[in-house]
Amino acid sequence: MKKLNATHDPLRRSWVVSANQPCCDFPIQNLPLGVFSIDGEKRAGVAIGDKVVDLQQALHAGLLDGDAAVAVRASEGGKLNGLMALGNHYASALRAQLSDLLRSDSPRLLLARESEHLILRAMDDVVMELPCDIGDYTDFLTSLHHTERHGRFKGLKDPLPPAFKSLPVAYHGRASSIRASGAKVIRPNGQYKNSQGEVCFGPAPMLDFELELAAFVARGNPLSEPVAIREVQDYIFGYCLLNDWSAKSIQWWEQVLGPFLGKNFVSSISPWIVTTEALLPFRLPAPPRAAADPALLPYLSGDEDQAEGGIDIGLEAWISTSAQRSEQRPAVRITQTHLKNLYWTFGQMLTHHASNGCNLRAGDLIGSGTISGESNLTRACITELTNAGADPLPLGGGEFRLALEDGDEIILMARAAHAGAVSIGFGECRGRIFPARDWPV
Repeated sequence: MKKLNATHDPLRRSWVVSANQPCCDFPIQNLPLGVFSIDGEKRAGVAIGDKVVDLQQALHAGLLDGDAAVAVRASEGGKLNGLMALGNHYASALRAQLSDLLRSDSPRLLLARESEHLILRAMDDVVMELPCDIGDYTDFLTSLHHTERHGRFKGLKDPLPPAFKSLPVAYHGRASSIRASGAKVIRPNGQYKNSQGEVCFGPAPMLDFELELAAFVARGNPLSEPVAIREVQDYIFGYCLLNDWSAKSIQWWEQVLGPFLGKNFVSSISPWIVTTEALLPFRLPAPPRAAADPALLPYLSGDEDQAEGGIDIGLEAWISTSAQRSEQRPAVRITQTHLKNLYWTFGQMLTHHASNGCNLRAGDLIGSGTISGESNLTRACITELTNAGADPLPLGGGEFRLALEDGDEIILMARAAHAGAVSIGFGECRGRIFPARDWPV
């Protein structure tokens, strides 16, 4: 595992004043990467406070050189796939030069401030895009509590699949329908069974959110060559929030081989990628396994992954309804959970994914699955929060929910926090639900 360096220094401050504010998502210790558009042109950028560093402009101004310059050139055209494919060393070099350039006592402070009007853009003035071309998307099922609850809701005799504690379970999702935060969520039409047991087709009545974290693959692996658990961190570029929207009514009726139309109508991600290096101060041991659980097979058991495969990240989901907005009432937090509620680490997910020789590629996305814990507040989707519709979820102001309604907006947030480190955030992952399209006749 890589060691901490000067970019993690908790005493480091930036001359970008907003980056020094308490609870800022993007202090100088974060520096996440993303892609923004302005005047129709997509560019690679880095978040600092409430600003975006335009990497192309920083390069043209002579503020970046060496491997950092190589990293920026690999991101030209508004896609980070080229940078990801280079390996994490180049993203680390870019991070180091930017941290040095943006710190309040930078030796190049005068030059940086002279170029400020060229290299910094206000976040409110840009449109955030998907950070890369996502060629493939795999979503895992790694919360024991989420899996068991859904098994009980479905009336399964054994609510936890037999393989769950032996391997990270997953399905192959639909990359083409992934969208950046803020994109509309159109209620899907589909086939489902209604409360009278009749098979129907129409707007899905049980729409749900799923609070997840996702990892972007860095350099990939050639076909038929697996990735050893001891090397896996070199294959993870960074992380973002993921809302794997679910039409549970469709999903539960159709699911024989695995999720299909109940899942692939849209997925939302936060646009900033928090790099693996930025999260080094927040590493935790892998989640503990019960004494009665099966022992890890050697290919999923690595000393470093067991010692530092977890990450100290708290996650939240908020809901803003049409009534709340019209009455100027604030959004309501409905979920507060933690990444430690996963049974498997991201390292184990990636290693297992490639264990049969499956070739992962730069920019592929790997979802954690819904991050539900044992307590009520840590239930990370509406289905769990309402016990599959048995207990309405109170939202205040006389509002309740059994499922998400048109006009509801879900806002996901996450924050890495650990003693001795400056906490860093992921930005928001928002999605507002709009009515289903009229079916063509």
